[in-house]
Amino acid sequence: MQLRGTLLPPGKRSETSVNAAPLTREQALLRLALSDYLTLTKPRIISLLLIITFVPMYLAAPTPPDGMLILWTLIGGFLAAGGANTINQYLDRDIDHVMVRTRRRPIPAGRLTPLQVLAFGLLLSLASFLQLWWTVNLAAALLAVAGIFYYVVIYTRLLKRSSTQNIVIGGAAGAIPPLVGWAAVAGEISLLPILMFLMVFYWTPPHFWALALLRQREYKAAGVPMLPVIAGDRATHVQIVLYSILMALTTLAPVFLGLLGPVYLVLALILNAIFLYQAVDILRRPTNSHIWRLYKFSLLYLALLFFAMGVDYLFYQGNGLVGDVVLRLPW
Repeated sequence: MQLRGTLLPPGKRSETSVNAAPLTREQALLRLALSDYLTLTKPRIISLLLIITFVPMYLAAPTPPDGMLILWTLIGGFLAAGGANTINQYLDRDIDHVMVRTRRRPIPAGRLTPLQVLAFGLLLSLASFLQLWWTVNLAAALLAVAGIFYYVVIYTRLLKRSSTQNIVIGGAAGAIPPLVGWAAVAGEISLLPILMFLMVFYWTPPHFWALALLRQREYKAAGVPMLPVIAGDRATHVQIVLYSILMALTTLAPVFLGLLGPVYLVLALILNAIFLYQAVDILRRPTNSHIWRLYKFSLLYLALLFFAMGVDYLFYQGNGLVGDVVLRLPW
């Protein structure tokens, strides 16, 4: 059996597509399997995590980091996040078939076995630790492993199906990448990356609760006690506003502590004003379109907030970013 690649309408095929070698059944299955393994890592989500890993690397020292150090750190970050996401899907295999947004994943769709997924997740996790330790430093490697452990054990295993605060407490796992990026360059953790950690920590609830509001029937069917399922829509709307305020205050703290400059301040104020407006708008007019608007903007918000730090750094070349309160680590 032979399968050809992309099919084009009659008369539209290029000479290259006509003469392309046909795919055998084995080649087509291999491509599908590789695609499934890549899907397990959730590359679209990882892209945002890599952004909040990359920017702190520039802020951690007066001079830009070496290009190879950046590359190895981002590869290690991809492996760590991919491993955590993969093991998460192994642990959630009993409920993923219930939810529309997860039922096409490789396990519930029957394209990969649970054992294959678990082995792949453990392999990625181990590879991330070894690669970061070998090519970056032990501090970055241990922080990445801590993120994997927190996401897999604390969030997925202990909190996700037992507490409405699952995404609040468990959200700390997604806030670790800035610490990894900073430690990769500085070998230590100081006040600014801790504030970055808190920014992502407080960003996670309004971001994820917006999605939970839209998918609460699926979460209820799966037995996952997300806040909208247990506390209701109105309480969730209020919590989104409260956490958005905490997030905004945390993002402004580095300026008043002298760690970031006026360029970042202006951009952060604009981004927070938009975020808070949309959060309050959900409280006033809780329509699906307003909720979806906040969810989409929250992704852009976090990326732009960290880019704002990078722009500020370009203006001030790291002045005030090094030498603040430092937590010296044994490595």
